[in-house]
Amino acid sequence: MDNGTTTTPPNPVAARAGRGALLGAMFLMATSAIGPGFITQTTVFTEQLGAAFAFAILLSIVVDIAVQLNVWRVIGIAGMHAQDLANKVIPGAGWFLAVLVFLGGLIFNIGNIGGTALGMNAMFGLDVKIGGTISAIIAIGIFLSRRAGVAMDRIVVVLGVLMIGMVLYAAIASDPPAGEALKQTVLPDSVDFLIITTLIGGTVGGYITYAGAHRLVDSGITGTDSIRMISRGSVTGILVTGVMRALLFLAILGVVSGGVALSDANPTASAFEHVMGDVGVRVFGVILWAASITSVVGASYTSVSFFSGAFKGSSKNRNYAVVAFIAACAVAFLALGKAPVTLLVLAGALNGLILPVGLAVILWVAFRRSGDLLGGYHYPKWLLAAGVLVWMLTIYLGWESLGGIKDLW
Repeated sequence: MDNGTTTTPPNPVAARAGRGALLGAMFLMATSAIGPGFITQTTVFTEQLGAAFAFAILLSIVVDIAVQLNVWRVIGIAGMHAQDLANKVIPGAGWFLAVLVFLGGLIFNIGNIGGTALGMNAMFGLDVKIGGTISAIIAIGIFLSRRAGVAMDRIVVVLGVLMIGMVLYAAIASDPPAGEALKQTVLPDSVDFLIITTLIGGTVGGYITYAGAHRLVDSGITGTDSIRMISRGSVTGILVTGVMRALLFLAILGVVSGGVALSDANPTASAFEHVMGDVGVRVFGVILWAASITSVVGASYTSVSFFSGAFKGSSKNRNYAVVAFIAACAVAFLALGKAPVTLLVLAGALNGLILPVGLAVILWVAFRRSGDLLGGYHYPKWLLAAGVLVWMLTIYLGWESLGGIKDLW
């Protein structure tokens, strides 16, 4: 019966665009975490702990979810980038956070480009400088395209799925002791909390903390009406990262549990070679290149997003800034020949400081009784409590990072 009112039918094109942007944000965060360091860490820790590493993976995923649920929800509901929220809470704090993220992202991106170069070398035997240059040009091409945001979303999703598919095949082929791994997930023979905190810092530390959330804001997925999408996206993004780490763990576990000693020079490549022969080295090259190029995209996009106010809302100028950021990192890589270890340690230390500082701002915005920055939204107490517990853990991470900076001098 007609009651005299009209309703606006849902726009299927807008709905698809929203889902595409959400998927892109999830994979941008996930693939930003899955970089060269992620692959090496997972391999080394699996070799050290064996099946007991499964517990470390599970616990780190739980903590990562608590971090990203808070970060995505606060930033998403407020509809503001992290640095803008920080400046609202404490004038100038946002610029301090922005400088930390930018410097850490800049230095790590040199390592990411180095990872693409090594991937190209494993795939095609290309000289690392040529491989790094080609990869940087590909990344620059994404941000020079007419629809850079859509191109970025689609590429990180495709490469993310490709990586997971290849590692899944390797995990099956290596025939790991899955039953033992499952048992050790809940009843580990040994627990190494330093390894767990290292995993947490590598998955949600530095620019990675904000990659997906900033992409949501830039895509217009904000406000209380989008809470379900925001929450689902944050958890799914962490689960994608967790699946990748778990599969890589199983692939390596199947090799080392058989008594194979991995190469010190390139342990992951030697594991894949053991499983698949010469083809395994090429497969490893594809995985390393995909992991590295998506990290280049994520680090560049997120680092520049911390200075988005300088571009006065112009997405074209912001894309040009991302291009300049990638080009500068590529030139630094070519000049140095490799990512300098000391700088990467410093960047890791900066990332360790970013997490407690940035998370403190997020939790304070959620705690404020006025709720002015969240439009009066009543923040769930259980989520805030979980965030505070995790924040206390990040204080430890930050303290360890300060020790890393001290050691450099």
